[in-house]
Amino acid sequence: MNKMQADKSNGARWQNYTLAEYVVLRNGVPLGDGRSLRNMLQRSFGAASFAGFWQYWNPIWGYGLGRYVYAPLRRVLHPAVAFILTFAISGALHDLATMAVSWSPAFLFTPWFTLMGMGAVLGRIAGMDLGKRPFWLRVAVNLAYLVVCLLPALALRKAIL
Repeated sequence: MNKMQADKSNGARWQNYTLAEYVVLRNGVPLGDGRSLRNMLQRSFGAASFAGFWQYWNPIWGYGLGRYVYAPLRRVLHPAVAFILTFAISGALHDLATMAVSWSPAFLFTPWFTLMGMGAVLGRIAGMDLGKRPFWLRVAVNLAYLVVCLLPALALRKAIL
């Protein structure tokens, strides 16, 4: 039995994994494997819920956010609040990177990611489970979730900037 099989059987959490092990857990292939992008897209868009989408999307970034943002926040805040704040911080980092490259204000990713975090939490509270639905429907719902969260973020950005 390998480490991941043993961890799954005894309930160990992702914090026990190295980055390389975490990427294999989420993508099914090691870092740098040519199938990584395909696997990430299939697994995230085919996820049974919005929260599930984020378990597979960009596992390298997710690993860092989980370890260095979510875990510390989770020690002092309710998990749902820590989750939404982690998304907001991720959005702020994306906005900062955009501003560093464009040398102009950017306020898109922070509200967009915050809304996506809220959507994932609400989906979890509602017990969202599309696991038995066809793959194409899971893709459509997850894509719609991204777009529905993007539209108010775009409107807010336009109003502010």
